[in-house]
Amino acid sequence: MNSNDIADYLSNNPHFFEEHAELLSKVKLTSPLMGRAISLQERQMEVVREKHKVLELRLSELMRLAQENDAITSKFQIWTRSLLLARNDVDLPHVLTQGLQDIFSLPHATLRLWQVADDFSHTWFAQSTTEDVQLFAKGLLVPFCGKNQDFEAATWVETKEPIQSLAMLPLRLSVDSPTFGLLILGSPDPTRFTKDMATDFLAKIADTSSAALSCMIA
Repeated sequence: MNSNDIADYLSNNPHFFEEHAELLSKVKLTSPLMGRAISLQERQMEVVREKHKVLELRLSELMRLAQENDAITSKFQIWTRSLLLARNDVDLPHVLTQGLQDIFSLPHATLRLWQVADDFSHTWFAQSTTEDVQLFAKGLLVPFCGKNQDFEAATWVETKEPIQSLAMLPLRLSVDSPTFGLLILGSPDPTRFTKDMATDFLAKIADTSSAALSCMIA
């Protein structure tokens, strides 16, 4: 019999060690943790403790993620509430961008809207944008995150320090609806927004922002 045959036999005969209980203490194994020979019973306890430790670490990680998600959800609720409390439509873009900076600790946030109603044509957020920017926003199915590669939209951020990374969120009411704006989140930290980061939460920000700002579109 080879080792596989023995393993198969023991698996198919779970009562073997009940009938030969003396082997549990006689069989000696080398412990990778203790560095000495131990009985089969002691080795089983080591395996159980190792599994327990792995489960504890996994549970700790799940609890950490849950706490982080709860904190993000709370901030999102506070930000959304501030949009609902905006006194009038023209205040919304400032409330929206300033709220993102203050509540989510973002260095910079700004936006541009096109095809706005005449009542808002004189505002800072309705300043003219090039066709290239509008086509770029139209082509974004999900928020863009990454290094600032001399994007025109990055120049909308009023800051003395260079924008190293940014997130660009297209504003539209649905996937099939026309894009009517672009929300920009910028940072001097090149690692703040990276191309491999998850964009699910940014998509929720874009969706909520689009709903709030749609009242300004002609």
